[in-house]
Amino acid sequence: MEPRVLYHHPLLDGRFGPKENIVVMSDGEIRELIDDFVVAAKRAWNCGFQFVDLKHCHGYLGHEFLSAKTREGDFGGSLHNRTRFIRELAQGIRAEVPGMALGVRLSAVDFLPYKADPSMSDEESLGPGIPVDYANALPYRYGFGVNESNPLLYALDETAQFLKVLESLDISMVNVTVGSPYYTPHVTRPALYPPSDGYQPPEDPLVGVMRHLEIVRDLKKMFPAMAFVGSGYTYLQEFLPYVAQAAVKQGWTDFVGLGRMVLAYPELPADVLAGRDMQRKRLCRTFSDCTTAPRNGLVSGCYPLDVHYKKSQQMAVLTQIKKAAKLS
Repeated sequence: MEPRVLYHHPLLDGRFGPKENIVVMSDGEIRELIDDFVVAAKRAWNCGFQFVDLKHCHGYLGHEFLSAKTREGDFGGSLHNRTRFIRELAQGIRAEVPGMALGVRLSAVDFLPYKADPSMSDEESLGPGIPVDYANALPYRYGFGVNESNPLLYALDETAQFLKVLESLDISMVNVTVGSPYYTPHVTRPALYPPSDGYQPPEDPLVGVMRHLEIVRDLKKMFPAMAFVGSGYTYLQEFLPYVAQAAVKQGWTDFVGLGRMVLAYPELPADVLAGRDMQRKRLCRTFSDCTTAPRNGLVSGCYPLDVHYKKSQQMAVLTQIKKAAKLS
């Protein structure tokens, strides 16, 4: 029987229990899962779907492999090994469902986990976010697209190498996001109202929006033949359509993807394209319940504006979680 793999991350000790109890998937289990993913893609094709997203973002499995620099075996260490998952997955799908189109949603760069500054937190509010102490984790080998000497900075060299792998697999559509909303919500989802169980923004949210735009712009310059979908526009609210139009017109991106916004206002793209006025009351105001909920094991959704979520049992649970966060 193949031994299970133990994993040690110096910045997460105690977060998930004693480090000796952190067990990750074995190489054999990963290959079994790849086979399952291929079966899922085939079923999707049989149901009429023409496209699947091989997700490599926000801490999901594909994203975890990209930063597995300290993992031993076939799926860790070198970039060749860390991209083995997507290579074997894409090849398996193409063999079974040759007509299926493939795309990737990618966290182009990682960031250190953030937490509320305890020295500036009180009973009324959480303090601004500060990165976890990384002094004992240098060189920092636990992130993707990160400057290993200074993990407060990102570096696109590794990201570019990953995109070259996608080119070799004939995957030409990439949705670019960054980091993880569970560890760095201010980076991934810039917000006026941060997650109630998180921290206050350590920067003006517009800085985060511009960071998204710049990363996609820089990658588009490196890979002009790829079709990029930009992210991070929701915070702009009423100004979103104008900034999106300018970014596409200037060649910074090919498409603009909306995440949080369509939870609150799914008809926005149709209204904009048809020349109708925006329904301002339905615009996402970045209340961040769609981040707080999944951070606590609940379904993501627009709890403040969507009637379905407002009246759900999960809304009652989320309300209690937010109350507890204020009291803790």
